Amino acid sequence: MTDTASLNTPWWRTLNRYHWFVFAMASLAWLFDCLDQQLFILARNPAMKALHPVGTDPAVLKEAGGLATMWFVIGWAVGGLIFGAVGDRIGRARTLAVTVLIYSVFTGLSAFAKSPAMFDFFRFLTGLGVGGVFGLSVALVADALPDAARPHALGLLQALSAVGNVMAGSIAIAIGWLETWKIAPGSAWTWMFLIGALPAFLCVFIQMQLKEPEKWVKARAAGKLTGVKFGSYTALLGDRRWRGRAMVGMTLCIAGVVGLWGIGFFSPELVGDVLGRALREENVPKEEIPGRTLMWMGTNMIIQNLGAFAGMLVFTKYAARFGRKAVFAVGYVCAMLATLLFFRFFNDRGDLWMSGVMGFFQLALFAGFAIYLPELFPTSLRSTGTSFCYNVGRFIAASGPFTLGKLQAALGEKAMAALPATADAAMKTEAKLQAFRDAASWMSLVFLVGLIALPFAPETKGHPLPEE
Repeated sequence: MTDTASLNTPWWRTLNRYHWFVFAMASLAWLFDCLDQQLFILARNPAMKALHPVGTDPAVLKEAGGLATMWFVIGWAVGGLIFGAVGDRIGRARTLAVTVLIYSVFTGLSAFAKSPAMFDFFRFLTGLGVGGVFGLSVALVADALPDAARPHALGLLQALSAVGNVMAGSIAIAIGWLETWKIAPGSAWTWMFLIGALPAFLCVFIQMQLKEPEKWVKARAAGKLTGVKFGSYTALLGDRRWRGRAMVGMTLCIAGVVGLWGIGFFSPELVGDVLGRALREENVPKEEIPGRTLMWMGTNMIIQNLGAFAGMLVFTKYAARFGRKAVFAVGYVCAMLATLLFFRFFNDRGDLWMSGVMGFFQLALFAGFAIYLPELFPTSLRSTGTSFCYNVGRFIAASGPFTLGKLQAALGEKAMAALPATADAAMKTEAKLQAFRDAASWMSLVFLVGLIALPFAPETKGHPLPEE
């Protein structure tokens, strides 16, 4: 059934009970995956403070946070490439359960890190599991659900990731509140990782009830007779049909992933700096500032991801109606403008709405990836191709946080040199904050890279999934 036909029949009416079970398990795997990602983002700065000597320069801590993010994203990319291919070879369902188990275990172990190097190591291992989930989840849903439901279900799967992000923000608010009176100051980050590991770990046992999609089982059996290679990067990149699509999909993802992980997900740092300054000006007791700052960072994350949830649903609706390419084009331009708006003008609690706008447009692109990428590749390469596009770009994206830190440091040195000799501590802090804003603003131009790939991208609206 084409997208046009599906507009006349609600997509959910084409699903039976088992379809809903598959959708729920794939969605929960990705939801808890995103919960882990966001807990890391919220815990990153407090963890760096706890694992470095007291009095370490905030710019050094931001650079160390960027390095931890880089290792996490590298692990994500490596895991995505490995488990994407494994999913095509041995099955999406069983491989998905393995990846969820990996990221849940190492999320919990991150709480026990005793040094920045140990923390980075655990984040790399967590990334291995995190990286496999997206390609496996969308390939599982794409193969198991009816064609009429596929784009809508995949868009909703991606939108539900925002629920995991909101859960992370809620956990941060609760832990931040406890840190103001109950738990030791500076220990909130360890509790966040421990809490975040539990739901994913429990989810593994339910996922063991998943069966492999009938479409994949039949294609795998036929492939053994005809010699079709499943999960082969040689087949993906050696065949001109799939190689061109892989390059296009990879470029689209680079723009979105670098924009989100290299810039957008550093919004808590800006919020923490701005609102921490406001709390000090309000003469809030020094020992309460970390907890209250964490609460505001959690609030920012909730607002950002409520916007993201709406953005992903809107992208899904219009991609099904007008086609994937047109909506992508609008999305990339709006993501760049929204990011500039936030990092240039966020300056107080009343500006938190800007985070919702940025989340709306940045994360809307990811609904497009969930819908579009599995439509580019055949059953034998669906998980492999999707994971390749989504994760090879992460090797480039991994440099984004580190580049942001280096660019901020360079701009910060220039700003400090321009200050008068009589500049006080407040003026120096403000100069460093402005350098961070400038660095993020320049890097937001990366969203325009997505526009370069669109003329070469095939329109998949209304077309069946490709086969060999």
